[in-house]
Amino acid sequence: MSSIIQLLPDHVANQIAAGEVVQRPASVVKELIENAVDAGATEIKLIVKDAGKTLIQVIDNGKGMSVTDARLCFERHATSKIRHAEDLFSLHTKGFRGEALASIAAIAHVEMKTKQDQEELGTHIVVEGSKFVSQEVAVLPKGTSFSVKNLFFNIPARRNFLKSDTVEFRHVIDEFERVALAHANIHFVLFHNGSEMFNLPASNFRQRIVNVFGGKTNEKLVPVKESTEIVEIQGFVGKPEFAKKSRGEQFFFVNDRFIKSPYLHHAVMAAYEGLLKDGCQPSYFLYLDLPPHTIDINIHPTKTEIKFDDEQALYAILRSSIKHSLGQFNVAPVLDFERDATLDTPYDYSGKDAETPLIQVDANFNPFLEEDTKPVTNFSASFSGNMTSGTRSAGSNPSFSAGGYKKETSGQNWESLYVGLKQATEEVEIGEIQLESEEVTGSLFDEHTIDEVSNNRTYQIHKKYIVSPIKSGMLIVDQRRAHQRILYEQFLTNITVHQASSQQLLFPLELYFSKAELAIITELKPSLESTGFVFEAFHDDRVTISGLPVNVAESEVTILLEELIGDLQGELPENSFSQCDRIAKSMARSLAVKTGTYLTEHEQETMVNTLFACKEPNVSPFLKPTFITMRVEDIDKRFAL
Repeated sequence: MSSIIQLLPDHVANQIAAGEVVQRPASVVKELIENAVDAGATEIKLIVKDAGKTLIQVIDNGKGMSVTDARLCFERHATSKIRHAEDLFSLHTKGFRGEALASIAAIAHVEMKTKQDQEELGTHIVVEGSKFVSQEVAVLPKGTSFSVKNLFFNIPARRNFLKSDTVEFRHVIDEFERVALAHANIHFVLFHNGSEMFNLPASNFRQRIVNVFGGKTNEKLVPVKESTEIVEIQGFVGKPEFAKKSRGEQFFFVNDRFIKSPYLHHAVMAAYEGLLKDGCQPSYFLYLDLPPHTIDINIHPTKTEIKFDDEQALYAILRSSIKHSLGQFNVAPVLDFERDATLDTPYDYSGKDAETPLIQVDANFNPFLEEDTKPVTNFSASFSGNMTSGTRSAGSNPSFSAGGYKKETSGQNWESLYVGLKQATEEVEIGEIQLESEEVTGSLFDEHTIDEVSNNRTYQIHKKYIVSPIKSGMLIVDQRRAHQRILYEQFLTNITVHQASSQQLLFPLELYFSKAELAIITELKPSLESTGFVFEAFHDDRVTISGLPVNVAESEVTILLEELIGDLQGELPENSFSQCDRIAKSMARSLAVKTGTYLTEHEQETMVNTLFACKEPNVSPFLKPTFITMRVEDIDKRFAL
């Protein structure tokens, strides 16, 4: 029997490995930027076209590579980061597998230019689908430039699975922000389709966070710092009042490497226990420094998952340090009934000595003395001059000018206020007054009124359901789902059919967002304007709104846009109708009346009537039933037990 097992060719093995390392353009961005960081670069420039599908270029001023290294770096398992297996437990670099460049070169057109500082000439290499096309000597600046073009050109199935440019570029921004936040000492620049998206100069951690997420972020941050034998923690957490529904601004960094850890996230949420509203997520930017031998990074090809030696101790330290910081800065209440919070010493002034006030007071000053008997001092003279300058013209009495406190009493009597008033009671004729009869005649409820009420009146149960009688029995409507359906069809009609009316604001609103969020709002601007929003101006970190939809309150705008951005952070379909549908659903869910809201009888009737005027009254926009009916026969069966 012939043998059927054989070794795969290198180019096939590289394409298989590329499926693990490179899932989308953002994966290429992550690998190339991390290599630039490992090369000791102080300036890193990222250039992206068409969300990375056409071009991804990373330019750095790092140490560069020699001619041999430049050719060898595209081979599988070729790396300069480790030498022995023991090095896996003492890693101080981002990469160590030696698979990234080989995987990228297997599925794209790669052009690399590199030069070391001590060399006069550099190396220019072109690779297409794991095949070396050319290698030349070139005059280049210090550092390395990687250009990745036509990603997945030889794997059309993988290319067809890529999402729209908006979604893919959002993932690119995510990877860029993760590396930029971990290395605040490096200058990062990001260009997309020729326009500059980010320009982050070298700074400290706090300033880097503010540069990435906007100037308003500075007032939301609470510093966290703790040093133990197990871990050193520093960073910032967000104040509870700025918590959002989405989980966007949450970052863990272990030894300057971004990680995802549900276990540590639970520790942060435990520290915020009792401080957050239901469903809200706090922001945090936490940098953990652990000994390399106590963690294992070699778990997943993306290196975003880490195993810790002592997770329980790390959980307890992280939770207590965040809780301590929230208490130090008076963000969280302290259970001390004898303590007056207004007398607390601010955290920054706890170790400083008190300074003597520099205010000087004239003890001889008396505003009630005569002008000629007052002691002449700079302070008192100026004060008395101001007081008497306006009062001497009123009279020649010096006591009046010196005092200035006497109120001139009117000589008129209080009874003069009523002179000239007519007695209204004399002009009113008794025949015009209708007095309520002492006896109540007739029944309390008229029979005709009872029939009318029983046919038309609606009732609200537990501030959640609306009950309305019908011929066959009764109708029970879920008020929140019904309102979602009503608003959804209104917004969808406004977006796709005609322009909605808007209410102009007397004072325009200025809302602050990060650059990634502003990019989403800019993209959705035409659809939002169709619903009634009027955008006055767009800035680098904020947007000015001068008009709102009629049914949107000014206090709801921030929550509405944040939830809309959170809903659109995922997979956004390419066709515009689906995008409009997504916007209408998100706005309807945000603005729908909440469970537990009291509705008047008129509001209940209007909601029921408007619901059955919709095209699809049976279900909400999220395909859940809006109402149920109970027949009289069903009720009779319940009583027949």
